[in-house]
Amino acid sequence: MKVLVVGGAGYIGSHMALMLRQQGAEVIVLDDLSSGHADAVLSARLVQGSIADTGLLDRLFADGNFDGVMHFASFIQVGESVQHPAKYYRNNVTHTINLLDAMIRHGVRNFIFSSTAAIFGQPEYIPIDEAHPKQPINPYGRSKWMVEQVLQDYDAAYGLKSVCLRYFNAAGADPEARIGETHEPETHLIPLLLQVASGRRESAQIFGHDYDTPDGTCIRDYIHVLDLAAVHSLALEHLISGAPSAAYNLGNGNGFSVRRVIDAVCQVTKKAVPVIDAARRAGDPARLVANASLARKHLGWTPQYPELSTIVSHAWNWERKIAGM
Repeated sequence: MKVLVVGGAGYIGSHMALMLRQQGAEVIVLDDLSSGHADAVLSARLVQGSIADTGLLDRLFADGNFDGVMHFASFIQVGESVQHPAKYYRNNVTHTINLLDAMIRHGVRNFIFSSTAAIFGQPEYIPIDEAHPKQPINPYGRSKWMVEQVLQDYDAAYGLKSVCLRYFNAAGADPEARIGETHEPETHLIPLLLQVASGRRESAQIFGHDYDTPDGTCIRDYIHVLDLAAVHSLALEHLISGAPSAAYNLGNGNGFSVRRVIDAVCQVTKKAVPVIDAARRAGDPARLVANASLARKHLGWTPQYPELSTIVSHAWNWERKIAGM
């Protein structure tokens, strides 16, 4: 199997590329390195460039004979999307359409899209299944939902088959600490807490402590990055076997509060983690938990690393490597 992994030098994409190589696939990574890291591409061929470059896309597909394309190259920061919506619509929507059009020109018909729970907006019920209303409340979420709708139309008109995978909170790292989560700036809770534990950061913030939850802090569904990669691989195999287009929610189905995550970090690292109470952030729901039963049923997917302590341990191995501990 030959796969083009767009954004394969980023956090999730690099774990995906490594897993595909371990499965014996030939992998080409396309990444402009605006937020990805060349040294995260361990055993695949890296092509530095953007899906905005239609000429580059045509050259890649003309030489490629790809069985499928996986797309991880979206911008993902909610706050930035509110401040700079043009940046998000241009990259996440317009440039994705460039990619889809190149696939159609060159006869590649299997597409795996990295989507998000942000397409749902404020949850009307928990856990969130695929039938939940799609009411995104920020440009980031809207850009992802737009692409999902484009994919429905491209399937009907051009026969482009796709699977949209809606993540909740990706976390963890390669268990051997070969690659891990490295964002600049870092906005995700677990790596921020681990940076405090390693001494690279003085403290972390808790945004809101008066939510309607058992300990007053937000509850989120964390899923190991390798479990995400595994379901992407299964989804591509599903399409190649002739299955129809689909969309799946991905999570463990278990919610962990911010304070529970802090406790887990302290237990794993055996370090004190100072935290500062801060005001709620606009748009943060009290609970976000996935119902991933459809992915389990249709794709035969079972998370291998569902325990919060395991997710934190693997992320801690990576943080210690980065911190030189």
